[in-house]
Amino acid sequence: MWQVLIVEDDPQMRAFFSASIAGSAQLSLAAAVSSVAAAKAWLDAPAWHVDVLLVDLGLPDGSGLEVIRHAALTHPACEALVVSMFGDEANVLASIEAGALGYIHKDATPDDIAQTILEMKAGASPISPMIARSVLAKYRMLQHPETVPDGDPQIGLSPRERDVLNLISRGFSYAEIAHLQSVSVHTVRTHIKSLYSKLAVHSRSEAVFEASKLGLLPRMGVADL
Repeated sequence: MWQVLIVEDDPQMRAFFSASIAGSAQLSLAAAVSSVAAAKAWLDAPAWHVDVLLVDLGLPDGSGLEVIRHAALTHPACEALVVSMFGDEANVLASIEAGALGYIHKDATPDDIAQTILEMKAGASPISPMIARSVLAKYRMLQHPETVPDGDPQIGLSPRERDVLNLISRGFSYAEIAHLQSVSVHTVRTHIKSLYSKLAVHSRSEAVFEASKLGLLPRMGVADL
């Protein structure tokens, strides 16, 4: 039985992951916590053992990267799988550098996360196709910078639309964006509807992927979480 520690602050996602693990004959739920501090405290307890770390990056008291690094120190055999709204290459690469073996975007979370965990334990490195394409596109741009456009003048995003695009790429909710921009949620929805139209997309993940391809997003590091 592989022991799984869930670190996720969204109660519904935490319950979804817990139920999937509980339904697997090969996995056992060690604990489900919602913060960096709680995860570190659990990992530091000598009585506990963990084989798999299922972790979000955007936690209320810090980054899931801290948890991945801490697990690598306290439980060297533990394998980490990230499930996060952050789909930019900076956070994907930072997660891999910290020790993660897989990275799933929340918009593409599989119905059976337990099966994804078992595939990872069998030697796979699960990664959402959208994230894989984004990272590969970034790699190609780095190898051939002469082909990278300086944005697309035909897109014509307004300064506020660019701000909203940056915030949705970082995983903020509509309400959080409204608060940060000092506007109403309705105004945020209007900006996002305009963004989707200009980028010819239909979802948050598609917008982030397309904007990344066009060079419309600033490079985001872990410090920006």
